[in-house]
Amino acid sequence: MRTIQNKFKDMAAQVPANVKDEVDLSFAIADKLDALMKEKGLSKKELAQAIGKRPSEVTKWLSGQHNFTIRTLSMLSTFFGKSLVVVR
Repeated sequence: MRTIQNKFKDMAAQVPANVKDEVDLSFAIADKLDALMKEKGLSKKELAQAIGKRPSEVTKWLSGQHNFTIRTLSMLSTFFGKSLVVVR
């Protein structure tokens, strides 16, 4: 009998590499944003107020499932004075 863990591994192995990379990048951006907020001592509400967004939008960004636009990444990088994404 196959375990749930083995079934999960089989399903994960079927996910295309580009999708895995997209998910990894999305979570990396969310983690970076969270770290920058903590560095500045900002709550979701405070960040939202500072950049003219709703707190619910910041929550989406931090979920790791948001599809960021270049405009939003640029705005956040400018706000924090640090890039959220480094392009090689």
